[in-house]
Amino acid sequence: MLSYDIIKRPVISERSMEQASEKKYTFIVDKKANKSQVKRAIEEIFEVKVEKVNTMNYDGKEKRVGRNVGKTASFKKAIVKLTADSKDIEIFGA
Repeated sequence: MLSYDIIKRPVISERSMEQASEKKYTFIVDKKANKSQVKRAIEEIFEVKVEKVNTMNYDGKEKRVGRNVGKTASFKKAIVKLTADSKDIEIFGA
C-alpha cells in the first residue's frame, strides 16, 4: 500500500485546530492501515518525525429519509503526535 493510499484527507474541525498547537494532527486513513503504516506514511509525505499514533474506527450510522433507510460510510481516524523538534504540517497552519 502506498503512502498516498493510506492517508485519505485531513480532518479540519475546531477541535483538531486546537490540537494542532500541541503538534497533534487528525487524518482520515484507510480502514486496513495499522499504526506503523500510518506513522511511516505521515513521515514520508510531510517529512516530519512522528512520536505517537492513536487510531479510532467509526461505524456508519443508520439514516432515514422518509421511508428509505440507508447507512453512512464507516471510516478510520488517526491522531498523529509529532516530536517536539519536528516542523509543523502546513495544511493545518493559519
